[in-house]
Amino acid sequence: MRAALALMALTWLGLWFTADQLGQRHFRRGEYVEAAKAFRDPMWQATAWYRANEFEKAAQTFARLGTAEAYYNQGNCWLMLGQYEKAISSYDRALAKRPNWNEAMENRILATLRAKLVEQKGGEMGDQKLGADDVVFDRQKKPGGQETEIAGERAMSDAAIQAMWLRRINTRPADFLRAKFAYQQAIESQEGN
Repeated sequence: MRAALALMALTWLGLWFTADQLGQRHFRRGEYVEAAKAFRDPMWQATAWYRANEFEKAAQTFARLGTAEAYYNQGNCWLMLGQYEKAISSYDRALAKRPNWNEAMENRILATLRAKLVEQKGGEMGDQKLGADDVVFDRQKKPGGQETEIAGERAMSDAAIQAMWLRRINTRPADFLRAKFAYQQAIESQEGN
């Protein structure tokens, strides 16, 4: 009975809403996987995959678009997955289509710095998968940040890199607070050790 009602509801919604309208409805409710499956518009579909923390699917969908914004967002996906070379390449394509784009330049610098940091900590670490839904902080890091310098680039501390990245993140307040509290807990436990 319940399955029949659900099927009738889906059929009823299908009569009144287009696929993209149904996707918008799911997106507004925070049902990002359902939204991504419903959307036909690739930009909205990719954005829904990104919000669902399905960064690889989002990157593949952004790749279909070929706009500066799509390459920028694709770079953000690769950055979240820890695939820094792919992120740098995506930001380069975004900058080729839209030169002097500050956000793309800053994220490219961030990807470059993170790639160098991985290289300094023992070389290639394989196909890293750092999920956005799991906040992980380096408990061995000394408070105040560590300076990372790239030839020809200005030195930036980890705190400055984090601040730059956080300025670019468009997220819900609940996600921000979860990350903030996890960070504070990591700092407190580090000071306790």
